[in-house]
Amino acid sequence: MNSALMHPHFLWLLLVIPIAVFWHYTTIKQQHPAIKISTTEGFSIPKSWLMKCRPFLFLLKIMALGFVIIALARPRNTQKSSYTDSKNGIDIVIATDVSGSMLATDFKPNRLEAIKKVAESFIQKRTNDRIGLVVYAGESYTKTPVTSDKTMLLSALREVQYNGLVLQDGTAIGIGLGTAINRIKNSKAKSKIIILLTDGVNNVGSLDPISAAEIAKDYGIKVYTVGVGTNGMANFPVAKDSNGNIVFQPQKVEIDEKILQEIAAITKGKYFRATDNNKLEAIYDEIDGLEKSKISENRLMLFDEQFRSWLLIGLFVLILEMVLSRTLFKSFI
Repeated sequence: MNSALMHPHFLWLLLVIPIAVFWHYTTIKQQHPAIKISTTEGFSIPKSWLMKCRPFLFLLKIMALGFVIIALARPRNTQKSSYTDSKNGIDIVIATDVSGSMLATDFKPNRLEAIKKVAESFIQKRTNDRIGLVVYAGESYTKTPVTSDKTMLLSALREVQYNGLVLQDGTAIGIGLGTAINRIKNSKAKSKIIILLTDGVNNVGSLDPISAAEIAKDYGIKVYTVGVGTNGMANFPVAKDSNGNIVFQPQKVEIDEKILQEIAAITKGKYFRATDNNKLEAIYDEIDGLEKSKISENRLMLFDEQFRSWLLIGLFVLILEMVLSRTLFKSFI
């Protein structure tokens, strides 16, 4: 909240005050001419407290004048307020593969952690959109429904990890896509987006990925598919040793690019291939650029007028001066 004056030029009138003070005391001297005598003995009359306080009346007039001038300058407190029209925001679901192969170390520190890091940055940029999170392996579930609460969403994203005890291992692309569709199929947003990430081949699940893509198309949902994995060989988790540490073994990277490309084509989305951390980050930046929210920001200026208080104080002081001059100080004026 800021304080400001609507008509600051009225403050120039404050220059009248020293002129009025000078004129007042000059006039008093002219109204009380002095005479020279040899002694004042016999003429001295002790001054009462009323006589000593008489200049206070003039001070009240000056104060009243000052308060009125400030009131004319129109002081007020200004508070800026704005709100965003989110009717043109986008509903986005990030559906990410959390199968065991996502622990492969061709991304640093591994594929899953790399995806989480880049997704976190993406979410923070999409301040005016609602975003949900779906995770899948051989099964799928909604980690976070579509929400504008970015704090809750980011917290849920950081909790995502591979856990073979929670989800059946495998890669059910159709099931993951189907769950994501269910999250936004009834959304009233003008644009509905799914970002589908996987690092493997569809090998389990009761829903065919192409059938899921057709469903997405019917609901007007655009799907951006991302194949995650380097070209050639990568170290994949294959087992755990006696100490519970994951054992890695080089294996050929296989991604079902044909299906991912077809899903993107059916839904008028786009397919991307991320071969390292930098490429993955660039893909999210490109998606961020392709899907821009249309935001209208409305700014409001809230004014708390203060001139009434100054004017009332000035009038009170002026009335006080008039009352005193006609009562206590009447005989001295």
